[in-house]
Amino acid sequence: MLPESAPFDNGQGQLSEEEATLLASELKQQLREGRAPAQDAELIEKMVAGLGDKRGLTRLTFAESLGVVGKAAVLPLCRALTSHGNVTVRRAAAKTLTLIGDPKAIPALVKALLEDPDPVVQGSAVGAIAAVGAEGVAPLLEVLVNPAASSMQMGLASWGLAFVGAQAADALKIAAQSNNQKIRTAAIAALGDQIQALEDSQARNLLVDALADSCQEVRAEAATLLGKLNEPEWAYPLLIPKLTDSSDQVRKNAALSLMKLEAAEAIPRLQECLAIEGEPSVQAIFKLAINQLG
Repeated sequence: MLPESAPFDNGQGQLSEEEATLLASELKQQLREGRAPAQDAELIEKMVAGLGDKRGLTRLTFAESLGVVGKAAVLPLCRALTSHGNVTVRRAAAKTLTLIGDPKAIPALVKALLEDPDPVVQGSAVGAIAAVGAEGVAPLLEVLVNPAASSMQMGLASWGLAFVGAQAADALKIAAQSNNQKIRTAAIAALGDQIQALEDSQARNLLVDALADSCQEVRAEAATLLGKLNEPEWAYPLLIPKLTDSSDQVRKNAALSLMKLEAAEAIPRLQECLAIEGEPSVQAIFKLAINQLG
């Protein structure tokens, strides 16, 4: 039988070590037998409280059990994520919401990303948003244009978009044409799956257009992506002109991508560009690419 105890305040509730051990043991047995834990409100509160246990394997049992419970656990997990004083509980709540992947959790996850002081909670919240799929794209894009978001939070949002990838092909292609340069940059970085796995011709065209974008960050991201796609015959003629781009970062990224693609035929052009390059940091990258390709 599951141990009985007084009801919890999900915000700060805790289990004793003995109670957590007994409950985790029963839940583990249920999981082994293929039985889902009951969708009982008090039991769910206890499992959420168990996410604060000091023992990692015990926390994992509670998280897996909540994941099996699914949607019925979303609201208690969201309350724990946004209000619990124990950072271990908040971290585990975000990771457990990743297992469930319910769009209803997105507001709480965005709040955690923007307001929680713990970087692990922030990162786990982004992972949970990305796990939702296409419905997570718009909230992540909003973080990118939020003036209150830190550089780290915007970086996490960009990572989340890349993680969503092909699950949100249409949303990302629309974002790649946004008037906001931060959104265009993040969307271009996330187009790799559509281009390589799905052979999406529209995504390819957007990447080519991005190489001529008015924003140097977009051009730089496009040059980097070309190096990741493992299609040297397609990428080579697109990257060569970027070796003389007006942006130092674009020139660097183009050379690094040529190096990654093992495009040895680029050596003569790299040598020509090195001879006229005036920026020392770019010169160093050109020399590195020439040496590696040679």
